[in-house]
Amino acid sequence: MQNILRATAAAVILGSFVYAQAPQAPPPAGAPAGGPGQGRAGGPPPGPQPIPGVANAADPFPTPIPASEGVINVNVREFASLPDIDGVAARMMQIHTEPGTKRLMVNDQRGIIYRLSEDGKQVTRYLDLNEFGAAVQSTGRERGFQSFALHPEFNQRGARGFGKFYTYSETSNMTPTPDFKPKNATTPPTNHAILLEWSARTPGAARYDGDNPRELMRWEDPFQNHNGGMMAFNPLAQPNAPDYGMLYLGVADGGSGGDPLNQSQDLGIAFGKVFRIDPLGNNSPNKKYGIPADNPMRNTPGALPEIYAYGVRNPQRFAWDSRNGAMFLSDIGQNIVEEISPVTPGANLGWNVWEGSYRFLGNQSGVQVEGPRADPKMTYPIVEYGQIDPLLQTQSAAGGLVVYRGNQVPQLSNLLIFADMPSGEIFYVNADRLPSGGQSAIRRILVNDGSGPKTFLQVIQAKNMAQGKMPVTRADIRFNVGPDNQVFLMNKGDGTIRVFAR
Repeated sequence: MQNILRATAAAVILGSFVYAQAPQAPPPAGAPAGGPGQGRAGGPPPGPQPIPGVANAADPFPTPIPASEGVINVNVREFASLPDIDGVAARMMQIHTEPGTKRLMVNDQRGIIYRLSEDGKQVTRYLDLNEFGAAVQSTGRERGFQSFALHPEFNQRGARGFGKFYTYSETSNMTPTPDFKPKNATTPPTNHAILLEWSARTPGAARYDGDNPRELMRWEDPFQNHNGGMMAFNPLAQPNAPDYGMLYLGVADGGSGGDPLNQSQDLGIAFGKVFRIDPLGNNSPNKKYGIPADNPMRNTPGALPEIYAYGVRNPQRFAWDSRNGAMFLSDIGQNIVEEISPVTPGANLGWNVWEGSYRFLGNQSGVQVEGPRADPKMTYPIVEYGQIDPLLQTQSAAGGLVVYRGNQVPQLSNLLIFADMPSGEIFYVNADRLPSGGQSAIRRILVNDGSGPKTFLQVIQAKNMAQGKMPVTRADIRFNVGPDNQVFLMNKGDGTIRVFAR
């Protein structure tokens, strides 16, 4: 049986590897269903092509992302391993450096935070949200413990933020009254999302030693998908600066498809927004957090004062450029376009009127290829790509996101790096010469785990084979910057945290 498993795994890995190196060829026999190669095939088509499963839709990106031109090869090494839960690999979502130290924390989507030593060799369970009544709802691939953030004063004894950290998750406990409800919902809620504040007595302790968390805000989710998103403090903000200690949250559009409740463009509704709050303040409507004085919608009639930007669909990651302070966000598209967009105070990123640079025609109608970027009031992507590109899996999801200004891995210096989560493809554009939409500037990053360059999905599949497991067909790749400008790569397939290396 073991030999059969290894042979099957090897066939999957070989099939994926051949296609990644020569994506214009048809996928080889043995490649997993839905794997790379299920999109367009052959050379660049003469014009916009039909989108499978979307009526009357045309592909706005007829020229595929180059498979070999401009490819950067980067080594990766294994840094740490997280334990399986009930035989299922860790579902890693986010990794953070503990302020003032080089220790790390990483969360599992099912409700656990692990503490990692500086070298990654020691992994201990720091906190299980479920043991404190959070009742994390983590069924399916999207729901669960989405994100966490450590206050920048986490290790500063005597400071207001001492010992404070925040978790953002779905919960099956829907008894408390939500602060935010969906617009004109016609079906019962599927779960609630909650933002919790935790207060550790001893920040450096091996396990959380504080009391039950304090709830800051709660959303009533109308659908099971598009849950939560990332949250983070701006790592560039210095003490006494207006942005210091302000917490950013990506709030998805509520789910289903096409934003059927039309929430993202409604400034009086929480969904489809980027929030910015002061978690230590108390001037919010529920008096549990603060509204920053410089929030762009604070004095806009009918608008929620928490809103920093709006018009997003499923914001998975955001990041800041340490050279100029610019903020960028990766937003998962509907059927056609994945996008990386700039975020400025009060920006409207377009959804659900626009999907990327193109006018959205409805859930089953795709986008209007003619007349892109026609509304000057919108903030359009710096770069975007088509979901049916041959390198991908037809069901794409923009992720990442890092602006790398370090020199520890020289070939990555001054690049904006992002990823397609399912396929494990890692892409880049020049951070100093940002594009103005489209995918023509996108190039690939292949990773080398010691056996030659490959996609990140292939690295995970090889590890699965070594673990004696069937190889996964999705990478679910995510990454964050850690100490000394290290870029950590996470996934949901093999329980292994990796880091880019020279």
